[in-house]
Amino acid sequence: MVDETSKTRLVRGADFDKKYLQGRVLDIGAGKDRVCAHAEGFDTEDGDANRILDFQERESYDTVYSSHCLEHMFDPPRALQQWWELVKPGGYLVLVVPDEDLYEQGIWPSIFNTDHKATFRMDSTPSWSPVSYDVGSLVSALPKAVIVSLERHDMHYDYRLMAKPGEAWRPKTFLVKHLYRIARQTPSGMKPICRKCVDRFARFRKIPVDQTLGLALAQIQVIAQKQDDRHRSPSIDSSDAS
Repeated sequence: MVDETSKTRLVRGADFDKKYLQGRVLDIGAGKDRVCAHAEGFDTEDGDANRILDFQERESYDTVYSSHCLEHMFDPPRALQQWWELVKPGGYLVLVVPDEDLYEQGIWPSIFNTDHKATFRMDSTPSWSPVSYDVGSLVSALPKAVIVSLERHDMHYDYRLMAKPGEAWRPKTFLVKHLYRIARQTPSGMKPICRKCVDRFARFRKIPVDQTLGLALAQIQVIAQKQDDRHRSPSIDSSDAS
């Protein structure tokens, strides 16, 4: 996935930073694309995010943010529990994970990222994936967690390119990835045309497409607040932005 945090800014409201990115912020798995300028990054060179409490103090952050990192953890519930312990009472966890239907598209192991160890969905209905988690239930099970929002982000996602159950396809995704990379390197005015050509080629050859290599989002965002007994609980806003 390419600069998902930067792309996600385009679908967030103007008050997102004011609400959730004040004070001390930790961005887990940020790489070079941090959620805000003052966020502290935590990546592989800083330690193992599976056991982040070995490296960070409990209840030391106003917001813990992570985009497209939890799916790489060996035990997502256990890793998430540790990330949650870093949040101060009254603080927030902002978690972004791939939507299993939009990203993996019914194919497991993932053909778009072989390091993925889990998939995520937005509800409790049975999943096709043997390693699926209902991300809403996963987060709401955290101690004193109140879900503020739960939404799907599918900006620029073309549902016509999704792999269909039982559809014959050949694992030539490496070719599509290469073509997307070429499209990204073309002059700005030509990029949309090049991406459409790649999409049409993939659809014609029935090759599953990782649309996140382009402008598309294929993810779920959940925001939770750690309940502080001194304050009232926030209202829950569950939405689907598809």
